[in-house]
Amino acid sequence: MFVVSRLVEWLGTELDPASLKEKAVSGVGGVLGILLVMAVSHSVLGLSGAAMLIASMGASAVLVFGVPHGALSQPWPVLAGHGISAAIGVTCARLMPDAMLAAACAVGLSIVAMRVLKCIHPPGGATALTAVMGGQAVHDLGYSFVACPVLLNALVIVAAAVAVNYPFAWRRYPAALVRRTAPPTDPRKVTHEDVIAALERLDTFVDITEDDLLRLHASLTKRVEERARAGRSGRVVV
Repeated sequence: MFVVSRLVEWLGTELDPASLKEKAVSGVGGVLGILLVMAVSHSVLGLSGAAMLIASMGASAVLVFGVPHGALSQPWPVLAGHGISAAIGVTCARLMPDAMLAAACAVGLSIVAMRVLKCIHPPGGATALTAVMGGQAVHDLGYSFVACPVLLNALVIVAAAVAVNYPFAWRRYPAALVRRTAPPTDPRKVTHEDVIAALERLDTFVDITEDDLLRLHASLTKRVEERARAGRSGRVVV
């Protein structure tokens, strides 16, 4: 049992305790979002060739509908992540005759650009790769590939995420639409500056908004306090 529990912990299968309802909303949102992307792409461009429908939008749908409050899922990362990566990919394809080198550089440079511009969006790497390896249909578009279909599809997926998530107050998108946590008045409470300082010490990217992080901290603190009180009274907190 110890080996199994350690394996479960290592695989990270306990990191998504969301309800079945929450997961179902994510799935329905993904269906509607991709249908809208396909409809717009078909009406504007048709569906012939890789340029007509960016496959990386599927990965974006996972983020904006599955993790709507994640830092990687917000509108700026979605729009800028795809747009900047597409522009870098087109540039690398034009300047580097070796396709393998161009593809590798496109993805690597996109990662750097997204980090510098604070718009990390993993599907952007796939968009950069598509700009290089998408075939003649993509290459013929040149830099117009960035505006249409890339940014067009990114705008559609963001708009769909706003509309689909809005009826559910706990998962409204973007995260700014969720009621913000009131600033703490108790000097012992965590502040915005505390969050930034802690992240700087970690020196890594954490895919969670500040408000959700503060709510998580408050929930953890409450649970610890309940456990302490229960321990004194002999009760068990589950």
